[in-house]
Amino acid sequence: MSAITGIIGKKVERNQLENMLKRIHHRGPDNSFVYELEKGGVAAGELKLSRRSTSAVSGKEKPIVMMDGDIYNSLNGSQSNVEYIRNLYLKEGKKCLSRLQGSFSLAIIDEEETLLARDSVGARPMIYQYQDGFLCFGSEAKTLLDFVSSVEELTPGHYYSTKEGLQKFEGYTPEVPDFDSPEEAAQILEELMVKAVKKRMKDGAVEGVSLSGGLDSSLISSVAKSINPNIKLFSTTIKRYPSKDIKFAKQMAEYLGLEHYIYQITENDIKNLIPKAVWYMETFDEDCVSGAIANFYTSRMISNFTNCILVGEGADELFGGYFRELKDIPDPQEKERIADKLVFIAYNTALRRLDRGWLSNSVNYRTPYLDPEVVAFSKKIPMDLKVHYDKEKAQSVEKWILRKAFSKWLPDEIANRPKLRFAGGTGVDDLMDELTADKVSKEDLKKHPKTAANHELSSPKELYYYRLFREKYPEGYESLIVRWDPFK
Repeated sequence: MSAITGIIGKKVERNQLENMLKRIHHRGPDNSFVYELEKGGVAAGELKLSRRSTSAVSGKEKPIVMMDGDIYNSLNGSQSNVEYIRNLYLKEGKKCLSRLQGSFSLAIIDEEETLLARDSVGARPMIYQYQDGFLCFGSEAKTLLDFVSSVEELTPGHYYSTKEGLQKFEGYTPEVPDFDSPEEAAQILEELMVKAVKKRMKDGAVEGVSLSGGLDSSLISSVAKSINPNIKLFSTTIKRYPSKDIKFAKQMAEYLGLEHYIYQITENDIKNLIPKAVWYMETFDEDCVSGAIANFYTSRMISNFTNCILVGEGADELFGGYFRELKDIPDPQEKERIADKLVFIAYNTALRRLDRGWLSNSVNYRTPYLDPEVVAFSKKIPMDLKVHYDKEKAQSVEKWILRKAFSKWLPDEIANRPKLRFAGGTGVDDLMDELTADKVSKEDLKKHPKTAANHELSSPKELYYYRLFREKYPEGYESLIVRWDPFK
């Protein structure tokens, strides 16, 4: 897992490249390298994991490949991820992007062209800008502050070429089985999820699971224990208002018989973190900032034990976790369209919170639900098996097929519990309004309802977050803000 940043086509001083790296030092603090080219410069940071070191860069001569993330192609033991990509690129050119299995953002610097690419889900970010004949890019926008006043975020499943501009590419799409019944679908889903967890634990780097107490992370915890009986579990809660989730997290840890560490977030923790959360998250969106609180303190606690964990993000988008957004839509095709949109916009909502929150404390995260085979199979499952009407209970059940697939892995109370919003489940929502009340008022919001770039502000606390954002980032960086609205 590595952080990358660089400039191509512009002569810059070595100390400028080093400053770019310093701003994302939290993503890869163990090793930091600067690579200089004839026509500009490239900087790369490297993060050493628990049992291995993952290179950020391959190639002393062009093409040079830089990558943030993990791929799970069959590699021979002498090759790193980036060496594998470089060799594949030399054979196949841009077509190699469709062969990569995993979660990645990358840069390929060749003689006449530089290529930036991001996988189709987009957990790993890629921020860039091309202007005045030079290209700058980085894992986070803050690396580019000294060079450009506006930025773009590379859309998942696309590449940006200095020759061709922005282009969509066909991501890796594995063949997955068909099924003839809900029971068969559940069995296939169980097998694919177990395989996805094993794949991410194969190198021995993963030593923990972030356990919220919800269905998704509980399921991952149970499978992880079957692979490593000594895996550790980590949770957070609000000290003043213990969350509903924490009861179930404790129950799950006891059920599995695993070590369970819990951090109680205090009011001072939240007050002190809000400015840093805006800086790390690169957003003022209130849901993202609130959601980052629990991720930050969970990752800080975990960093004392390991720097590579499994997380449960992705299941809601793939398996109908947001059924409340879908239940009032009568048209099945429209439901499917909205469900697809939820997956597409996830990189600007749940996955931004995920990436910036975990990497703020140098903890690498791996996402079994976002495995290409799991994603591909989820697209074959009809909506009525994801959000299923239970006649006995006379109510719809979200993620029904996932619950059916893993009922034997979980205690009944957890297998059947309804979903809570992330910040609501951890208890953060209950405090955010109160702790920011002395910073802004409703009257203040009425006077300043929109940002400089015409984004509408949702609440007084979001106005406060926006002012913190503008202390660090110029107006042109507001392009990073995309609202969670699948209906647009």
